Amino acid sequence: MKNRRLRQRRHFFFYVGIVCMAVTTVRGGWESIGSVETSLQSDQQVVVQCGSAQVQITPLAENIVRLRAYRGNGGTPINSFAVVNTFFSFPHHEYHDDGKTITIATKELTIKINRSPCRISFLTPGGSVINEDDSSKGMAWDGEQVRVWKKMPEGELYYGFGEKTGPLQRRGLAMTDWNYDIPAYTPATDPIYQSIPFFIGMNNGQAYGIFFDNTFRSSFDMGKESDRYYSFGADGGAIDYYFIYGPDPKRVIEGYTDLVGRMNLPPKWALGYQQSRWSYYPESKVREIAANFRKRKIPCDVVYLDIDYMDGYRCFTWSKENFPDPKKMIGDLAKDGFKIVTIIDPGIKQDTGYWVYQQGMEGRYFARNPDGTPFIGKVWPGECAFPDFANANARAWWGTLYQGLVADGVRGFWNDMNEPSVFDVPSKTFPLDVQHNVDGQIVSHAEIHNVFGMEMARGTYEGLRKLRPNERPFVLTRAGFAGIQRYAAAWTGDNVSSWEHLAMAIPMCLNFGLSGQPFVGPDIGGFIGNPSGELYARWLEYGIFFPFCRSHSVKGSNNKEPWIFGKEFEKINKKSIELRYRLLPFLYTEFYKSSVSGLPIMRPLMLNYPDDKTTYNIDTQFMLGDDLLVSPVLEAGAATRWMYLPAGEWYDFWTKEKIAGGKWVNAKAPIDHVPVFVRAGAVLPMQQAVQYTDEAPADPLTFEIFPSSAEAQGTCYEDDGISFDYQHGVFRKVNVQASVKDHEIVVERSAAEGSYIPAKRAVVFAVNGVAQTPVDVFFQGKKISKAGSLSKTNEGWSFDRGTKCVSVKLPDSEQAMTISIREKR
Repeated sequence: MKNRRLRQRRHFFFYVGIVCMAVTTVRGGWESIGSVETSLQSDQQVVVQCGSAQVQITPLAENIVRLRAYRGNGGTPINSFAVVNTFFSFPHHEYHDDGKTITIATKELTIKINRSPCRISFLTPGGSVINEDDSSKGMAWDGEQVRVWKKMPEGELYYGFGEKTGPLQRRGLAMTDWNYDIPAYTPATDPIYQSIPFFIGMNNGQAYGIFFDNTFRSSFDMGKESDRYYSFGADGGAIDYYFIYGPDPKRVIEGYTDLVGRMNLPPKWALGYQQSRWSYYPESKVREIAANFRKRKIPCDVVYLDIDYMDGYRCFTWSKENFPDPKKMIGDLAKDGFKIVTIIDPGIKQDTGYWVYQQGMEGRYFARNPDGTPFIGKVWPGECAFPDFANANARAWWGTLYQGLVADGVRGFWNDMNEPSVFDVPSKTFPLDVQHNVDGQIVSHAEIHNVFGMEMARGTYEGLRKLRPNERPFVLTRAGFAGIQRYAAAWTGDNVSSWEHLAMAIPMCLNFGLSGQPFVGPDIGGFIGNPSGELYARWLEYGIFFPFCRSHSVKGSNNKEPWIFGKEFEKINKKSIELRYRLLPFLYTEFYKSSVSGLPIMRPLMLNYPDDKTTYNIDTQFMLGDDLLVSPVLEAGAATRWMYLPAGEWYDFWTKEKIAGGKWVNAKAPIDHVPVFVRAGAVLPMQQAVQYTDEAPADPLTFEIFPSSAEAQGTCYEDDGISFDYQHGVFRKVNVQASVKDHEIVVERSAAEGSYIPAKRAVVFAVNGVAQTPVDVFFQGKKISKAGSLSKTNEGWSFDRGTKCVSVKLPDSEQAMTISIREKR
């Protein structure tokens, strides 16, 4: 459809308009919206008119409201690049107008519109204010610029905002959203590569979210200008934001990702360890790197090829000198379990003899200057044209270009330089008047810039879906916008080999996750510079817990393979990577959960413990899902780490010692691992270490059970790891719960849900925290024997006095299973 209005009419987005005069001067050239003059109401929305300005308020769900305000006719808005869900429930709402205030009420939210002047507030059904416009400013315009000022209550904190350097909590900071190529950024650098205009506000554990759906250069001032208010706005477009009420912050993220979409389940191999460098070439070097991993028995799934694999940096080509037979090389490496991922940039070399450039010119697929000629900018190949990724036809063409690389066996693609980055110009990007074709409507680069990278990733993802219809694509992108998780994983760009950057990666990835992008991680070891063996080992020790796990290094720096730093560190690094592979069943289950709920895999403590104020500013620790708590070592020479354990009981992952939470502890951090704790009540599915994800099935599949005073619970999700068959029921999901009562531990595993049946294997239930050797162990009511070594039996149990762990091994089954462990009375 040509514009948003047509789509909104089709999906019954009936607006109730609020007409308001924009006459009140705020400061400088800003004019605040004036008083409400007329109002209308329909079943789905409320609309009112204020002079030349209109405000449209649409309750989309009981806890989600869209507010759109513009002056004049509002132009012809293009369809949202971010919001993909337009089939909302449009809940029934109560409407009341007493002449001074208009009230719109759903079951969970009350929206009040003060008539004179027009100011919006959001309240609970009981009348408590959640969020409200600043009384003196509210919504305002200055020429094409738009802005909203909100009151900022004392103690309210702010999280999210996508990819930002600096701390997790953003109160007191001002930020800009404008995708920007900036290597070696610092904690004060802003903006950088991705723009996600979404944030969570939290006050005394009560949370709301605001998604500002505007693709122009945007900014957020979260109390830097004043401690009385915060504001957000853009250089053009409409005031168009979604208000999402929790009050649980998890529900805010679920609501936000209902709007913008969620991560698709990636191929399982993308969860493995990945090795990259600018650049591994020629072919002999790639084979050498792969052979070293296998010879040293260090697990690895992916090797990356950076720009030097190409012929003169021409995308979708191979250097015949460096890679004379890429298909054979890739096939040989695949036999050893390696997947090849190649980089693809948006710049297409201006070369009339280059088939991609020829096709782009013939199809008019390139972004254009106002005079109609293709925009030409300089990047790695020299002078280049750039596909107009806002154009659906150009995206479809772009997707076809991957056919040759796919036929050669390349398994994944890395979209880089897609802010878009341009060399040798002060702005480092396109001129703002470069033109894009959006469904037949000509739109300037000023409006498309922030979504250029996401639409490139979209074209890549959708193209791969057509080329390999039943294989999940893996796409990695540097630039993105709200909703990028639908198409690609992300990494944090060109970081530095330093302890500062090791620490900075934590809040960067946490805020990414809070902003809807769960598949994220930094370049382990730092892209720029040369880490010491200690720095690299410490980075890898916690880097294996990032959803995206890749080491990378810049041309001219030392290599950063796990064996480079000497035998002692090679042993440590091998142990770290092996742990990631042992955790694959847990990690894959967390990816599955995230694909369903939109919640991040890697989480700040405040998300899981919103009622614990101690967690609100902690950004040097993180959780994986609900159960694992990781505390990286952040400085050289440290052998301990002060860390916070939230309320409840916790188990040391390494020693299985139980410790009470609700306090700070000085945890041991020897050189070979970082502190990791498991929440009491967790059940972690684990497996044996393998050299690559699909080398062998999990055998045995082990459920590590960490009992609490209440019931322990956990889930294990499995499928074939590569196809979309899971969307049609070909998956396997089991739930495990354990309870302790009257000197008996009862472990129950549910019957398998779904039609996927794994290879024949054993299953082990490892129950931690058992004080003494059990008297008896029963399976399905039948007593089973104690075994000297579980590795030599198909059925039996053993007890480890050192770790206080009872392990019960049984043949796996699709049927429900019950184990009873009876202790001495």
